Amino acid sequence: MSEESPPPGRQYVPGEVVELRVHGVSGAGAEQVLDRPHVHQVAGDRSGGFFRPRPDYPDSTGPGGVVLEAYRWSDLPSGTAARTLSLVFLLPFMLSNVAIWMRPADRGSGSGVKVLCRLIALNLTLVYVLSAVGVALDLIAWKCMGSPRCLEGRAWLSWLGGRPVGLRLVVLVVLPVAALGLLWMLSVRPGRPYEAFRTPGGDPEGDRLSAVGQWDAMPMVGRLRAIHVAAAFAVLNLTLLAARGAGGPSPVVIVLAAVAGAVLAACLALLCAGASLERASTGPTDRLAATARVVACALTVPTLGVVALDGAPWPHSTGLPGYSQIVAWAFVAQMTLLFALAVLTLWRRRGRDPRQALLRGLGAPVIATAAVGLASALSAELVYRTAYFLNRRAITGSAGDLVPPPLAYKWAIFTFFLASIAAVAAGGAVTLLTRPGRRRAAAAIVARDFPDAPPEAADRLDRVARTIARARFTEWLGPLAMVFAGLAAVGLAASVLGLFEHQPGPLVERFLGVPAEFVNFGLTFGSYLIAGIIAGLVVGGLFAYRTAEFRRYVGVVWDLGTFWPRAAHPFAPPCYAERAVPELAKRICYLAGQHEGVLLTGHSHGSVLLAAAVLQLPAPVRRRVALLTYGSPLDRLYTRLFPAYLGRDVLREMGARIDWRWVNLWRDTDQIGGWVFAAHRPGDPPPGADPSERVDRRLRDPEDVVVPPSDSVPPPIRGHWPCESDERFAAAVRDLVGRLREADRGR
Repeated sequence: MSEESPPPGRQYVPGEVVELRVHGVSGAGAEQVLDRPHVHQVAGDRSGGFFRPRPDYPDSTGPGGVVLEAYRWSDLPSGTAARTLSLVFLLPFMLSNVAIWMRPADRGSGSGVKVLCRLIALNLTLVYVLSAVGVALDLIAWKCMGSPRCLEGRAWLSWLGGRPVGLRLVVLVVLPVAALGLLWMLSVRPGRPYEAFRTPGGDPEGDRLSAVGQWDAMPMVGRLRAIHVAAAFAVLNLTLLAARGAGGPSPVVIVLAAVAGAVLAACLALLCAGASLERASTGPTDRLAATARVVACALTVPTLGVVALDGAPWPHSTGLPGYSQIVAWAFVAQMTLLFALAVLTLWRRRGRDPRQALLRGLGAPVIATAAVGLASALSAELVYRTAYFLNRRAITGSAGDLVPPPLAYKWAIFTFFLASIAAVAAGGAVTLLTRPGRRRAAAAIVARDFPDAPPEAADRLDRVARTIARARFTEWLGPLAMVFAGLAAVGLAASVLGLFEHQPGPLVERFLGVPAEFVNFGLTFGSYLIAGIIAGLVVGGLFAYRTAEFRRYVGVVWDLGTFWPRAAHPFAPPCYAERAVPELAKRICYLAGQHEGVLLTGHSHGSVLLAAAVLQLPAPVRRRVALLTYGSPLDRLYTRLFPAYLGRDVLREMGARIDWRWVNLWRDTDQIGGWVFAAHRPGDPPPGADPSERVDRRLRDPEDVVVPPSDSVPPPIRGHWPCESDERFAAAVRDLVGRLREADRGR
C-alpha cells in the first residue's frame, strides 16, 4: 500500500464525516458530550467506551451533517469509590512520578534527572516503610509494651506486654510487612492486556508525547516494583539488626546486616542503570531485580530468627535502638537528592530564557519537593498521632511522655506548621499584589469586547472583569509552587536536627527567643492540620467520584498526574493513557477507513489525549483527520510543565502532520484552557503567513452583557465549561468538515 492510498477496507459514503468528541476531566456522560438525550454504546466497555446518538431518534447528526460519536474515558483514572480513595493515599507517589516527566527541554537524554527522580521515589517508599516500623516496632512493641502505665487498661496490647522484647518485635513486624503489601495492592489495577490496545502502525519517538500509549511501561514497572520491594525489606531488616546489635553485634548480626546493605546498594545501582531499566524486552536487569527481591525477602527469616532467639540482653533505650537515627538519615538523603536535582536542573537550563527557567526548568525539583514534603508530613502524622493515642493525652515533648515520638518526626510536623503559615502568607501576598494588574488587564479586555455596553450593564461588566482577573491568576501558580517548594525544603532541612537529639522547643527558645509553649502549640496545630489535609483528600476523592462539578476542579490535578506512565514510582496510580491513547488511535484508524474524514474534537484534557493520539496515527490516516480543541491546556499548562515531551515544537509538528486542519477555541474567562499559538484579541495584528497563527479563535465570553429580547437574563459566563451547543463551535465544525471534504476531493 502506498503512502497516498486509503486504509484497507475503506467503504465510506461520499461526503460523510464522523466527529469524535473526547471530554475533559469533568466526567461528563455521553449524553452531555454529544448534546443528545438518547445514546448507545458502539465500542469499548464500562471503563472506556464509544457512544453514538440512537439512529431511530431525530437530530442524530451534528453540524454540517457529521456523524456524532463520543469517547467516554472518565472511569479509567478513577472508577469506583474504593478505587478513588485508594488513589488519594498514593498522592505523594503520584507526584514523584510526575516529576520525572517534567525535566527540562535540552539536547541531552536527561538521564541524570531521571536517576535522581527515581532515587527520590525510592526514598519515599523507604520513608513509608519506616513510618510503619515506627508505629509497630518503636512505639508499640518497644515503648508501650515496655511500660506498665501504657499497657494499663489495654487488653489488646497487654497480652504481649510481658513477653521478651525479641518476641514482641517479631510478632509486630507483621504490621510493616502488611503495610507494604497494602501499598502493592492499591497500586495494582486488574485490566485487559496491554496488547489489546496497541496502536496499529504509528511511530513512537522516545521523549516526545507520542511515546505515551506506544510505550509498554509494564516491564519497567515490574523492575521498579521488584527494586522497591527489595529495598523496603532490606531497610526493615537493617532496622531490626541495628536494634539487635546496638549492645554489641554478634557475627551473625554483622553478616546479615552486610547482606541487607549489599541488597540496598544493588537496588540503588539498578536505579542508576537508566537504559537497561527502561528496556521493553527482558534482560539481565529483570533477573537482577528479581534476585534482589528474593534475597531481601528471604533475609527476613534469619533476621527474625536472630531477633527472637539471640539470648544477648537488649540495651536500655527510650526507643528502638538506632531507629531515630535511621529516620533522620532518610530525611538527610531526601534533602541531598532534592538539592542535587535542583542544581542539575538549573545547570541544564543555564543560559535559557528566564521565564522558561522559572516555569519549566524547575518543574522536576518543585514537584519532587512537594511529593517529599507531603510524604514526610503524612508519615510524621501517622507516628505522632499514634503516640498521642498511646499517651492518652497531647504530646508536649516533655520527659514524662510515656511514648515519645522520634525527634525527626516532631521536627517534620513543627516545620510543616511553619511552612504552611508562610505559604498561606505568601499566597495572600501574591494575590493582593497581583490583583491590581490583573484587574487592569481584565478591564481593558472587557472594554474592547463591549464598547457599546449601556450604563445599566455596569454590574455585569464588573463581574466579567472579575472572572477574567481570577482566570489570569493561573499564570502565578508557578511562582507560588516554587515558594511552597522552597519552604518545604527548609522544613525538611530542619528535620535533620533530629540527628543531634535536639528537642524543637528548647532549641527554638534558646536561639530564637520563641517560647517553648509556642513550639508545643505548633506541634499540636501542625498535627491537626495534617489530619485535616488527609480528611480533605478523602472527602475530595469521594466528591470527585460522585459529583461531576466538583471533579471539574480537583480532577485537573489528578488526571494530569495519572496521565503519565509510571517511570519513577511503581506504586503510583496506574496510567490510564496507556489504554486511552492507543484505544483512541485504533478507533480513529477504523473510522478513517469507514468515513470520508474524521474530525477530532477535544475539550480540556481530552485535547491532550487527542494530541497524543494524533502523533501516533499512520500517514494515510492523518490525511483524513482534522482537530478541534476548546478549553485546551496544551500550551497554558503542558508546554510549561512538560517541555521535554510537549513543547512548542511538538505542537507545530502535530499541526503539520494534519496539514494544519486545526482550530482551537478559547476564552479569557477560562482558568485552565487558553490559546495555543496566538491570542487574537481585538486590536492584535492579523494572522500572518504562518499557518500556526490561524489555529486559535477567541470566543468572547459572555456573548453579551445585556438581556437579549428573547430572554429574561443575560447570557451566562461559560469559563471552562464545554461549548458544544455554542453556534461558534458549530461554525468551527462546519469549517473543518469543509476542509476535510475539500482535501478528500483533492485526492
